Amino acid sequence: MFTILVADAISKEGLQPLLEMENALIIQKKTSDPEVNLENIDALLVRSATKVNDELLNKMPNLKIIARAGVGVDNIEVEAATRRGIVVINAPDGNTISTAEHTFAMMASMMRNIPQAHQTVKNLEWKRNNYLGTELYGKTLGIIGMGRIGTELAKRSKAFGMMIKVFDPFLTKERAARLGVESSNIDTVLQDADIITVHTPLTTETKGMINEQALGKTKKGVFFLNCARGGIIDEQALAKYIGIGHVAGAALDVFETEPPGENPLFKFENVIATPHLGASTKEAQLNVATQVAREVRLFLENNPVSNSINLPAISKDIFEKIRPFHQISKQMGSIISQCIKEGIREISITYSGTVAELETSYLTKAALAGFFKNRIAVNVNEVNALLTAKERGITVGEKISADAYGYANCITVTAKGEEHSFVIRGTYIEHYGPRIVYLNGFNIDFLPEGNLLYIHHMDRPGVIGRVGKILGDQSINIATMQVGRKEAGGEAIMVLSFDRPLEDDTLALLTKLDDIVSINRMTVLE
Repeated sequence: MFTILVADAISKEGLQPLLEMENALIIQKKTSDPEVNLENIDALLVRSATKVNDELLNKMPNLKIIARAGVGVDNIEVEAATRRGIVVINAPDGNTISTAEHTFAMMASMMRNIPQAHQTVKNLEWKRNNYLGTELYGKTLGIIGMGRIGTELAKRSKAFGMMIKVFDPFLTKERAARLGVESSNIDTVLQDADIITVHTPLTTETKGMINEQALGKTKKGVFFLNCARGGIIDEQALAKYIGIGHVAGAALDVFETEPPGENPLFKFENVIATPHLGASTKEAQLNVATQVAREVRLFLENNPVSNSINLPAISKDIFEKIRPFHQISKQMGSIISQCIKEGIREISITYSGTVAELETSYLTKAALAGFFKNRIAVNVNEVNALLTAKERGITVGEKISADAYGYANCITVTAKGEEHSFVIRGTYIEHYGPRIVYLNGFNIDFLPEGNLLYIHHMDRPGVIGRVGKILGDQSINIATMQVGRKEAGGEAIMVLSFDRPLEDDTLALLTKLDDIVSINRMTVLE
């Protein structure tokens, strides 16, 4: 008999998959209720009210799975759960339609001044001439981020006769053609779009991506929407460009701080706002509840689940054997993802030496999880990595090779894009740790973690010195530096590590140096 605690308000309809289990006891009470014996709970279902922290988990020694009926898991200490071998799942796509519809509703309302006109009528005023609107038909919609929500929004916008231009560095031409959208670079979308909407996850790369510089590239009279994550659009910069009349209006469902309190954008009548309602529909709430209830049942019946956001439950013996290689596989996936910024057709992983004798399929999924980290909004791990690759048209291959390149074990990851390919090779050395020993044609040796800078340059006297001078002038301390080259005077690389991420301004100065071929800033988690 499984004991399942539903700690937040979830309807019986949403819990139906669990209610149909013959060997399950469903308890709908708060975790603080004295009648609840926390020690006997096998599964915990929450929304956002219950805080699942280390203290609570200490009281639940039998807990096997935590399910969040929603997308975010901010109220769950995932690391604490992982340490205890507790699987954490969520419902990443249960609100896709809801958010896409809300974005479209916000767009239409913004273009036709519906909230403003509504308020005047409620105030017994009749100001028809004050609210001349703009049609959606024939306008160019720029979508930044073409995941599930961006895709659904594009479908609806096309039905209204809009032209769609998309910026997503990982969108292949084939998928763009299937969706009937035009794949463009970020500058083209900014320059050509009449309306721009963002649908990316909030990461170090996307935070503030719509800043003063980006806004300055847009056409006069452009409209902006953000129903994704607060912070993608710089609110101060947006307020400035609305104030000078360059941006014609904005529709915002999310904010850098929530609730936003006093905000410079709220003084403008052509800014409309909602309190983070993207997922707030009856259907979406039911969808996410049903989705996680179904996943919990699958898990308790020893079937695989699709939406785990941490390590799945595997035997301790197996995990201990693959743990070192699991770490470097994920790190290599992350590095190669940050080095090849284009649509990917194929990812192949080759194992040689002692690692080839282990459960390599799990390591392949770990490499894919690292690759998709920060590329897409959905949390990807070993459970859903292959499905995520399939959904994006990426072929995944796994090979065993006799050539270990002189190491006891060796893992090689190759990513093939539309225009370029990238190869990375790593090894794990007992008592020394994970090392990257080959980077796209260059032999090298560095620790794959922390804040890294990968510079491809020509092997000329003074290049390394000029890089060091710029960093020194910016008071940036280099923690480590590793170099590699093919031949004297030819191409070379350097990999530097820092205690903190480099700022955009520093990166821009380094890019302008002579003999620099390319620069990639990388953040690799341990």
